Amino acid sequence: MNLAAGWVYLKSSPLFGLLLTLGAYRLSLAINRRANGNPLLHSVFVGVALIVAVLVFSEVDYADYMRGAQFIYWLLGPATVAMAVPLYFNLPRLKRALLPLTLTLLAGSALGVISAAGLGQLFGLPRELILSLAPRSVTTPFAISLSEQIGGVPEFATAFVLISGVFGAVIVKPLFDRLGYTHDWLLGFPTGLAAHGVGTARAFQLSERAGAFAGLAMGLNGVITAVILPVLLHWMGV
Repeated sequence: MNLAAGWVYLKSSPLFGLLLTLGAYRLSLAINRRANGNPLLHSVFVGVALIVAVLVFSEVDYADYMRGAQFIYWLLGPATVAMAVPLYFNLPRLKRALLPLTLTLLAGSALGVISAAGLGQLFGLPRELILSLAPRSVTTPFAISLSEQIGGVPEFATAFVLISGVFGAVIVKPLFDRLGYTHDWLLGFPTGLAAHGVGTARAFQLSERAGAFAGLAMGLNGVITAVILPVLLHWMGV
């Protein structure tokens, strides 16, 4: 088998999507470390850019890529559940901040949906795009499921989630430094609430406790948004 034939075989194999995802992640992680953790070069953002470039250059269809990448995609659920471990070790702090965290969660979940759908209406976006944009503040598994249920496009929802997460990860440290907020829950909880998984990963870089609060916000925000999303969209006339 010559090199060209081998490349054609690899592209059509589920192994291609799996190897490409793992390779892009390792390379993006190395780039981010070389940049001293610069959020503008976050591993998720860089990894996605690398994968898109390879798919476009090699003319591989997204559906063919996902045949292999789905094995990693499945791990999103267990990875989210595993964030309960640092939460368990920070239960005393969580109990002491129960009331402000609850109020922040309810307000943040509602504002995330209203701001996204409201801006979509303001700029005259098609209803399908608005429904894909509305769950952009929840983590990817929630966003995909919710967008499918309300009539959005899961691929668009995933893209909006990624953009929101990267933006949140980029601005969280300079913004909170500017505001003078240093408490772990102030750093972590709003970050997980607005920037889900990418923001939570960034919060863990700041401190383990901030990451624990971010993980809590991310998980609870998904549950709350699943309940209030249809109600708020109906109220807004979407």
